[in-house]
Amino acid sequence: MTLTVGFLGYRFMGRAHANALARLPMFFPDAPDTERDVLVGRNESEVADAVDRLGFERYTTDWEAAIAEVDVFYNLGPNDLHAEPSIAALNEGVHVFCEKPLAHTLSAAEEMAVAADESEAVAGVAFNYRFVPALRYARRLIADGELGDIHHVRAHYLQDWLVDPEAPWSWRNSADVAGSGSLGDLGAHSIDLAQYLLGEEITRVSGHLRTFVDERPVPGTGGEAGEQPETRAVTVDDAYSAQATFESGAMGLFEASRFANGRKNANTIEVNGSAGSLRFDLERFNELELLRNDNRGFETVLVTDQDDPYLDRWWPPGHVLGWEQAFIHESYEFLTAIRDGDTHRPNFADGRSVQRVLDAIERSDDRAEWVDV
Repeated sequence: MTLTVGFLGYRFMGRAHANALARLPMFFPDAPDTERDVLVGRNESEVADAVDRLGFERYTTDWEAAIAEVDVFYNLGPNDLHAEPSIAALNEGVHVFCEKPLAHTLSAAEEMAVAADESEAVAGVAFNYRFVPALRYARRLIADGELGDIHHVRAHYLQDWLVDPEAPWSWRNSADVAGSGSLGDLGAHSIDLAQYLLGEEITRVSGHLRTFVDERPVPGTGGEAGEQPETRAVTVDDAYSAQATFESGAMGLFEASRFANGRKNANTIEVNGSAGSLRFDLERFNELELLRNDNRGFETVLVTDQDDPYLDRWWPPGHVLGWEQAFIHESYEFLTAIRDGDTHRPNFADGRSVQRVLDAIERSDDRAEWVDV
């Protein structure tokens, strides 16, 4: 069985997912065969330059035409382009893998989840950190009761790429396109990961959002002697924090920022229970800090043994994996579910669950009070 694949998007996420498909048959020979058929982009010259580099047969600027000709559609475009192409594909029975957050608004995410429920096609959402071996291992420990009753979850996702007020404006600074800033871009990962690890949803939140720089220069403007570049308003948050309550009563604390000077991609999560605790740091991808039983402190566990999740496909113990492997693992699970007619998680319902929390955090900030999800 060979699945023909189309991508919408060819930049950061396009490269990451194309690399995953290229590596898949080398390390997961039991995965379905794929043909990278068509690459979709709005800028014809740029997508034409990217098509060979990403290993596709052809390109188009028409996503509707692409959907009609593929088995699987990877929607890797800006957030406001997630809903319409994904719903159209699902209505035609085309399998859809969509980047996160699921949409730029809650209403769009709800529509996407309904379309997925009504379609026979498989719909997946790209919460790639679920497929990090150390985090799969962490989920198993929590599910097996190794940490006892869970009391606390605290998750931080910190970056610094917007600290400079002269950093250029992009679609990620637009509420109309992105929906939100650090909240949706980074916080969506933390919220999904917390719900995944605990196996339960967040029910109530209190949120705080902040924008530090109100406008940014538009790329390609100015440049003449003494001519200042045009600026465009920043309409999303630069940072957020939130308190949360889970179904079990566990307490959650979340934070994300694009202004955390010195932090490049600091994605951490800690879970504290009555019998132990664990902590993961993306910048230490292969490690899990673990406290259990009567240990007096945390031990650092290297999650690279052959019986750890996915590790039998890679290298001998101690030969570490990296960020790109999570993309390979998630495409393996998604494409295998398509071939075998199985369900896939995370699906659009999971994406909608996260979107509801994002929406609740924004409502809480607007009202300055706790709100229900």
